Amino acid sequence: MTVKVKLYTTPTCPYCIRAKQLLQQKGIAFDDTDLTTEDSSVRAELTARTGQRTVPYVFVNDQFIGGSDDLHALARTSELDKLLSA
Repeated sequence: MTVKVKLYTTPTCPYCIRAKQLLQQKGIAFDDTDLTTEDSSVRAELTARTGQRTVPYVFVNDQFIGGSDDLHALARTSELDKLLSA
């Protein structure tokens, strides 16, 4: 099974940049949706779905894992590697 990583970001968000850098350093392919180019309903739907109001929104196989800090915490504990190899 191929692991699918999806980010919802904004171009000037430092946390978004940091999350993308981590994934790039690990050689992990990801899809990135720029929320500044999307209809506002997309962000409202993400907020309703996740309870989170800030970017980035990080999903692995359609499972919300959190934002940049959550992604980095998973990477520090090797849980990210487990998620990506599942």
